[in-house]
Formats: sequence, structure tokens, C-alpha cells
Amino acid sequence: MARVVRFHEHGGPEVLRIEDVDVAGAGRGEVQIRVRALGLNRAEALLRSGSYIETPTLPSGLGLEAAGTVERIGEGVDGFAPGDAVSVIPPKSMVRWPAYREFATFPAELVVKHPQSLSWEAAAAVWMQYLTAYGALIDIAELRKEDFVVITAASSSVGRSV
Repeated sequence: MARVVRFHEHGGPEVLRIEDVDVAGAGRGEVQIRVRALGLNRAEALLRSGSYIETPTLPSGLGLEAAGTVERIGEGVDGFAPGDAVSVIPPKSMVRWPAYREFATFPAELVVKHPQSLSWEAAAAVWMQYLTAYGALIDIAELRKEDFVVITAASSSVGRSV
């Protein structure tokens, strides 16, 4: 059994529950980590309130960013060993791969090692804003090294305001 954070109805933070659930091991191509720190994002609040781009089946877990140590390695995964310090590149679905839990399992391609000198909190919180900006500037706008961009203000990674 392990603790997870889930919600059984949409709403504010008061709908979050800490529950004990059975934990499956890492499946083929997956890495299970013992979570030491989480990143908190607007996306989690939107999912919890029912206004995110993803619609969860209730009860649902949540969370996109985590850092911790490798607990288990699934079949077909190389390059990791139990105890390695790792962080998670946010997955496309926090419903499928929720991070708010003691033991979180992710596809191996989303798990990266980080130096021991990086704090758990920094390792958990570094990816979302980087990937959001990279996706907008490189993938969508096709910014190249000879291009210039001026960002006059930003919040929540890309300046989105609600």
C-alpha cells in the first residue's frame, strides 16, 4: 500500500484526498520512482476543477512533475538502477501517469537522471516551464537560431491569464 492524492469530484483543493492504494510494479518500458518532491502547476488545478484539456474518470489522480529515486525498473528498460536520482519530464496525460503519489510510474523515456547537487524541489519544478516555452517557440512558431524574440511579461510559463 502507498499514499496517493486523488479526487472523487470536481472542485477546489478541498476535494483532494490522501488515500492508501495498492501499487503495481513497473511494467514493460516503465520506471517507478519513490517521489521526494512535486511540482505544482495551474494544469492540476484546472484538471481538479473540471476545466482542463483532459477529462478524468473519477476518482482521478493528478500531477505532472516529480523528482525522486528509482524504486523499480520494468522489463526492457536500460540505463537506470534502483536509487538513481531522477526527475520526470511531464507526460501528455496526468490522468494516465499521475505524479501526486508516493510511488509514481512513468514511461522510461520521460525519466531523466539529474545531479545529486540539484535539490529534489528544483528537479521536480524545472521541466514544465521549459517544455511549454520550447513547444510554443520551437515546435509551433518554428523559431530558429537566427531569429529574435522579445518576451515582455509572462506568468504560468507562457503568459496565459485566466
